[in-house]
Amino acid sequence: MTSRFTELAIDCADPGNLARFWCSVLDYEVQHEGDGIVTIGSPPVAGGRNHSNPELPMLTFARVPEGKTVKNRLHIDVNPTDREQDQEVRRLLDLGARHVDIGQGDESWVVLADPEGNEFCVLAGRRP
Repeated sequence: MTSRFTELAIDCADPGNLARFWCSVLDYEVQHEGDGIVTIGSPPVAGGRNHSNPELPMLTFARVPEGKTVKNRLHIDVNPTDREQDQEVRRLLDLGARHVDIGQGDESWVVLADPEGNEFCVLAGRRP
């Protein structure tokens, strides 16, 4: 038997704000909110089933007292599905992301940070 990747937990200062940002990035919806934790996932699956697509991982944002201090050792990569990379980068910047330099050099991906400074990459040329 094996395991399946179903959820990524992210520590943060403001779970609601970060959840709203990532909902906009991924076209996700809030699935659960309470006690300093917000979980987001894909919208309900078509066909009358009242739950998220089990193939897509959920993100859980948990309030913690300490702030981010170093580069993430684990990060999210996103792939634009309906536009080019540069257009998606502009959209994400408008949502509150910012450019960051983590020493990546001249690569095909663009490194951004979410509103709390968590790095993520916008890939080019790969359409899911």
